[in-house]
Amino acid sequence: MKERRNSTSPILTLQQQRMLLEIEYSCEKENFRKLTEAIGVQRKVKRGDAWFPLKPGKSYYNSLNQLCIEVYRTGDEDIEHNFEFGRPVSFFRVSNSHPQPLHKEVQSHSANSPGVALLNFTGTVSFVDGDRMVVTVPDSAPVTEVLNSTEPVGVQLSFDETSYKTMFEALDRVIRAKGNRLAYLRDLFYTPSMKPQRFTFSEMRFPYLNKTQEHAVNEVLCAKDVSVVHGPPGTGKTTTLVEAIYETLMRENQVLVCAQSNMAVDWISERLVDRGINVLRIGNPSRVNDKMLSFTYERRFEAHPDYPALWVIRKTIREIRQHRKRGDDKFHQKIERLKSRATELEIRINAELFGEARVIACTLVGSANRLLQGQKYGTLFIDEAAQALEAACWIPIRKASRVVLAGDHCQLPPTIKSLAAMHGGLDKTLMERIVETQPSVVTLLKMQYRMNEEIMRFSSDYFYHGQVESAPEVKYRGILDYDEPIEWIDTSDIDAKEEFVGETFGRVNKTEALLTLAVLQHYFEKIGKERILEERIDVGIISPYRAQVQYLRQLVKKQEFFKPYRRLISINTVDGFQGQERDIIMISLVRANDDGQIGFLRDLRRMNVAITRARMKLIILGDTSTLTRHPFYQKLYQFIEKSEK
Repeated sequence: MKERRNSTSPILTLQQQRMLLEIEYSCEKENFRKLTEAIGVQRKVKRGDAWFPLKPGKSYYNSLNQLCIEVYRTGDEDIEHNFEFGRPVSFFRVSNSHPQPLHKEVQSHSANSPGVALLNFTGTVSFVDGDRMVVTVPDSAPVTEVLNSTEPVGVQLSFDETSYKTMFEALDRVIRAKGNRLAYLRDLFYTPSMKPQRFTFSEMRFPYLNKTQEHAVNEVLCAKDVSVVHGPPGTGKTTTLVEAIYETLMRENQVLVCAQSNMAVDWISERLVDRGINVLRIGNPSRVNDKMLSFTYERRFEAHPDYPALWVIRKTIREIRQHRKRGDDKFHQKIERLKSRATELEIRINAELFGEARVIACTLVGSANRLLQGQKYGTLFIDEAAQALEAACWIPIRKASRVVLAGDHCQLPPTIKSLAAMHGGLDKTLMERIVETQPSVVTLLKMQYRMNEEIMRFSSDYFYHGQVESAPEVKYRGILDYDEPIEWIDTSDIDAKEEFVGETFGRVNKTEALLTLAVLQHYFEKIGKERILEERIDVGIISPYRAQVQYLRQLVKKQEFFKPYRRLISINTVDGFQGQERDIIMISLVRANDDGQIGFLRDLRRMNVAITRARMKLIILGDTSTLTRHPFYQKLYQFIEKSEK
């Protein structure tokens, strides 16, 4: 009986994951409905969830035969928007005779609302480049309602049903799997008593990698089932992963490379292209430049010599449909003949594109794309695996024989909206699970190349058992002689109090924001303008709260002193700085209250990301009387106090 319970535990755990995902799905859908009904257009624009008013561009059919609408943002261009490839969107119109939704709360965004009317079709973001966006829409969509409207038109994010449906389907497939490779991997990932299999061969040498990176690549090559590359900040995880992919391609014809976000897929794809590897990127990149576009499926499809012939056939089909005459008996025959020829050409182009590519790169959800239907891969690489929901990881795992996960579960976790789902364990990633059940497959990268030793030391001791060391070339790097690489400026003496500005933005601490910029100005004056501009010394100002980020951005814009340095200063949330680094990092912690409430600052993985972005100088601003009631911040404060003496 006991043995039977053990054998079914992976399925029970996955069923629980599915239940938690349903809770998250319902919560996100309900939150989206409430926001859509309660928030005025201007609030949505400020949140980055809408563009209004739009300047219409043109409509056209893209190389994949999808009808596209091109639109331009004319509103506040400084607001960071949340539109990216694959996100569903809907268009709306605001009546000229009812301008109030721009300034007041709107009860509903349905067609019956005063002033705001949703257009009766949805689209999908094809790509966004600055203030230009291309949206694919159904062939039946009345595009003239967007392009030729006499009233102002906007676009807003819609609820993403497709991603959830894809994750549910993947979990169902994994739960049902029996007697195949998928069932074996499922049981292995959940059962500590099962031992992963390995190939045996002598270790290879890679002179341009350090010892732990070299070991990690060899571990990937030896793994028959699964391997995990655990990369703390600045340890060269991407370099190691690119090398592991390159070496795997010496043994396999093609691999699948996935990540949670488009940005992470772009980053790894770009590095692979630099290594001379033929990458086929499914889906559009988040940064639209010529280098990135050159390896996308869409651009390659357009560049194929057979594409002009295919374009002519598709155009002919559309024209025949538009000008169909009554009683034309041969209409269906003509259409079918042309469609058959178009399909033949599409298959030929796809066969060549996929045949030439060594790496197929896409997001985890993007691996369900119809282009990859029926495809199988020897190895799947998942980058930033610690930021992905387990259900999302199973989408591409269905296509692979073995899996390599890379990431750091001590940094940013997946974003979970439902507290109930989070407490139930939805935020536990597949990477974390494998680290627990199969520790033998994990390799920790131990040499970091980013931070001054003092900045790195606290993170290494607290999160990585003191195993991460600094490379000699960065150990003592600094900006000024006799400078303290890390300092905490206590704001409790200046009466800097937090203010609550609504659920969606959280909190702001205006006094602390002003102090942050005063401290930066003083530090810049010490370094000197000429040196800052000549050496391009860059600064990142991080705050966990969006309201503080927006307030700080406004202040930097207004203050004359920072005018010459604006290109060198970036201000964002912790999530916005994931994977990035700056010479100087300032962190405004915001929270200051009598109750010692610190909200989601309790998520210590986010703080690990924040404090490890700095190369040479880290300045933390926070109210110690509020923050040091939490043991983590107390230890961090004591560590900084001790290092300053």
